[in-house]
Amino acid sequence: MTITNLIKTRRSIKMFKSDPISESDLMIWLEAASYAPNHRMTEPWELLFLGPDTRAKLNHKTDFGSAPVVLAILSKPAPTSFERDENVIASSCFAQNFLLAGHEEGVGAYWASLGALPHNREILGVPEDYDVIGVFGVGYPEEVPNAKPRTPMISKIKYLS
Repeated sequence: MTITNLIKTRRSIKMFKSDPISESDLMIWLEAASYAPNHRMTEPWELLFLGPDTRAKLNHKTDFGSAPVVLAILSKPAPTSFERDENVIASSCFAQNFLLAGHEEGVGAYWASLGALPHNREILGVPEDYDVIGVFGVGYPEEVPNAKPRTPMISKIKYLS
C-alpha cells in the first residue's frame, strides 16, 4: 500500500475484536513512530499502558470499544511555552506515525482526548507540567467506517506575496 493510500484509508475505530495484539508488534509500531520529526532530537513522548483497573476508573462510555490495548501518549514538559508547543507537535506526530504503522498491519485505533480532563489526569498519574496527547484504544477493527467527506484543499490555501 502506498503511504497516500495508507493515510487516506486510516479510520477512527469505535469497536474492536477481542483478538490480542502482540507486544512485539506494538514495539515495532512504536519504534517506527519514534522516527517522528522532533526538534533537537528531544523525543518528548512518553507512554502509559492502561490495565483493566485504570480503564474502569476512566469510565469511557464504551471502554474504548473493548480494545485489547489501551495506551496514553504524553508530552514531556519544556522550559518555555514555545518549546512546550514543539513537544506537543512532535508527540502528535509520534501518535500519527503509530496509528499509520498499526493500520498498515490491519490494526485500528480510537484517539480519545478524555485523558486531558483534570480528574482523568489524576487517575493516570500525569504530572501537572505534562500534556496528554490522547488515550488510544488499539486493536483489530470490528468494522471500518467509510471515509467522511473532506473540505477541498484549495479552500484552505492562501498565497502571500
